[in-house]
Formats: sequence, C-alpha cells, structure tokens
Amino acid sequence: MSRQWQQQQRRVSTTGVDSGGMTAVGLGLHREQLVRRSVRLNVATLAYNSLEGVIAIGAGLIAGSIALTGFGADSLIELAASITALWRLNADVDAVRRERVERVSLRIIGALFLALAAYVAYHALRDLISGDTPRESAVGIVLAALSLVVMPLLARAKRRVAKELGSGALAAEAQQTSLCAYLSAILLGGLVLNATLGWSWADPVAALVMVPIIAKEGVEGFRQESACCERSA
Repeated sequence: MSRQWQQQQRRVSTTGVDSGGMTAVGLGLHREQLVRRSVRLNVATLAYNSLEGVIAIGAGLIAGSIALTGFGADSLIELAASITALWRLNADVDAVRRERVERVSLRIIGALFLALAAYVAYHALRDLISGDTPRESAVGIVLAALSLVVMPLLARAKRRVAKELGSGALAAEAQQTSLCAYLSAILLGGLVLNATLGWSWADPVAALVMVPIIAKEGVEGFRQESACCERSA
C-alpha cells in the first residue's frame, strides 16, 4: 500500500474521519467500489487476452511467424498476471492479509515480467539468426491493430484504480497491460513491413529494443516488494 493511504488509514482509525471529511464507513464503501471496478477490469483483460492468445498462436502457426506466436504466448503470461491481480483484490477486505498478498503479488508479477523479457529476447535472437521469413498474416495485422486500441484503454483505467487503492501490485499488473500495447505496436509494424516490403528482420529488431524496458519493470516489481517488507517490519 502507498504511504499516503497508510497515513490516511491511521487518521481514520483515531478520529473516525479522514482529512477530506469522509468517515471510516464512507472510506470503506469507496474502497469496495474501487475493488469491484478493478475486478471488472481484470476480468475484461482475462477475457480479451484469452481470445487474443488463441487467435495469435493459431495465426502464428499457420503463417510460420515466431513473432505472432510469441505475441500469443505473451497473452498467456498476461493471463497469469491478471489472475494474480484478482487474488490480490480478493484479499483487500483484510488489511493484514492484504499487505501479505501485496508482497507476494509484486514478486509474482515481477517474475512474469522477467520471464516475458527472456522469452522475447530468445525468440527475437532466434529469428535474426535463422533468417526465416514468415508468410503474410492478415489476421495477425488485424489482431495487433485491435490490441493497440484496447490495451491502452484497459491499462489507463487499471492504473487509475491501482493509484486510488495504493497498490503497487495492481499498478505493476496495469503496466504489464501497457506493455502488451507496446508489443502490439511492434508486432503490427513487423507484420506490415514484412507484408509490404519483405523486411522479415524488422520485428525481431524492434522486439529486442523492448527487452530492457520489460526487464526493468520486473526488477522494479521486486524492489517494490522489498520496500513493502521494510515498511511492515
């Protein structure tokens, strides 16, 4: 939880009213509303990523595109992150359990970021070395374009709720949704360049540029988890 939220909770526990005049009951109801909204957003993410993953992997296998297949595998990693976020939200009613689950969730999501970075790096390097040229994939282009629209909207809404709840774990999961949008842009660019100009190397090169950014988010998740441990000590 954020330091600001913890201070606000302490004020409410001693006075019954927060600095904005909201009672403890009002704060609780507001938090419940935020939790319900976050659950809905994560369920929507789960549904979309499930469909995205199935279509991307199927289209990637048909076209022989490692990048498109890898994008589908990324969707599976994001499914795990969303499930972790739902687990975190389920523990929100209990302040003590919430703190413990927050730490574990940050660790899991951080590990998923690092796994994603390793996966993208491996397949991008393999594509560059092998020089394989995938076939055109109209389905992949449409899917990448759709994800480029849907994912930023979901990520923005989830970041807003995570900030109000003071949850680093939910903020990290929202960032993973943002990364899906970046990967969608990379995939779209690679597929379009391959389809129009025959530049089969464009996608793996762009993917390699993303690897340090993804890995940084993973390391940041572990750092936030350590900070949670220090605050609770």
